[in-house]
Amino acid sequence: MNSQYSQTSRPSPLTRWAVLLFVSMAMFGNYYIFDALSPVVDLLQSDLGFTYKQIGWLWSAYNVAAVCILLVGGYIIDRFGTKKAITFFAAVCLAAAALRAATPHFEVMLAGQILLGLGAEPLIVAATATLAKWFRGKELSFAFGLNLSISRLGSASADWSTSFASPLYTNWQDPLWLATAVAGISVTAAILYWITENRVERGNYQLGEADAPDKLDVKSMFSFSASYWYIVALCVVFYATVFPFRSFAIDYFQQAHGLTREAAGLLSSMLPVAAIVATPLFGLWVDRVGKRSLFMAAGSLVMLPLFLMVTYLPPGPMVTIGLPFIGFDQAPLTLFIVMLMLGGVFSLIPAVMWPSVAYIVSEKRLGSAYALMTFCQQIGWAAVPLVVGFLNDKYLAGPSNIDGYIPSMWFYTCLAALGLVFSFKLWQTERGPGSHGLETITTKSQL
Repeated sequence: MNSQYSQTSRPSPLTRWAVLLFVSMAMFGNYYIFDALSPVVDLLQSDLGFTYKQIGWLWSAYNVAAVCILLVGGYIIDRFGTKKAITFFAAVCLAAAALRAATPHFEVMLAGQILLGLGAEPLIVAATATLAKWFRGKELSFAFGLNLSISRLGSASADWSTSFASPLYTNWQDPLWLATAVAGISVTAAILYWITENRVERGNYQLGEADAPDKLDVKSMFSFSASYWYIVALCVVFYATVFPFRSFAIDYFQQAHGLTREAAGLLSSMLPVAAIVATPLFGLWVDRVGKRSLFMAAGSLVMLPLFLMVTYLPPGPMVTIGLPFIGFDQAPLTLFIVMLMLGGVFSLIPAVMWPSVAYIVSEKRLGSAYALMTFCQQIGWAAVPLVVGFLNDKYLAGPSNIDGYIPSMWFYTCLAALGLVFSFKLWQTERGPGSHGLETITTKSQL
């Protein structure tokens, strides 16, 4: 990183938690923008005539753009600092959201998704590096957990918009303009973070001497340890499984299970809702007990059967789901339970995985390490929506052919199996002589 706080003059806890709040609110808007496309998948098909393949390209274009920017983005973060990077990339996301909502042309919407990928993923890397800088040795996993919870509140809010903003869903465009308005939250929060860090730099708390940023040297990046690469591999298959499933989930619940848009949105939101509650708790727990690689393996094991459960188990009785001030609807019990379980996994693995990198990689290389990790993540993530879109079109998936969705569910399951393999290899490595303390480091051990 370009700066490091001295151990003798740390900013106050209030300042640190204010930074966490501002960075998390920037992430809230970022997540909302990304997930706002999911509730309008069927409207893009009915209003604009988009195919599943075209919709898959919209998701993949985001990831391809992220792949192109992330290594450079990590260098920008290390070179110019997190406060400038977060503000710049938040502004890019705002512009992308406006472009995506502007016209009904596929090419323009595709350009908006590309611009969003250029801004959103480096913004996530910058936010991750910020928390690592401000909370290393100070409830780091708990801070990551709170950040992820607030971020995923953005995802849940995008799903909930099918209820609280239901009048907008008479067309495809109005919900995307709402997402553009929410994008303003990211920019505002980023500016507040910049102001806060400036005050710390000018105030009683002195910043340490700036570390020299790493050169953008791809060869040196690949010198990271085996544990780092097992975490990267798990990151790739985990997000390539969960996020594409979420992208198509509302449409899948509507077409394959006959739910209304409102019920499908509420059911899809159960995943981030569970994560909002559980992620900081898992982070706090792991800070106290360690066992990070073991927790990642356990989460991967739980995720393995979930997509087949959605496909093959009886739906069960209808239950009421929803939240006050958001809305209530009916959904099958089996789907509700599976989404809560997936939400638990969606809480546990990221809450442990991302902060674990800070214990493996030196601080001055964190920006590059997180960027490289996210770069690899995006390569896998980019391919999956195209495969799912291809499978759904090939097997004529739809309300008249529900079995057409089965191949994509098996595809998700195969990816989950790979995640279990990589997390088990990480656990084996961290129990051996080359460990980095992922199993043993706790808040008490660092006092």
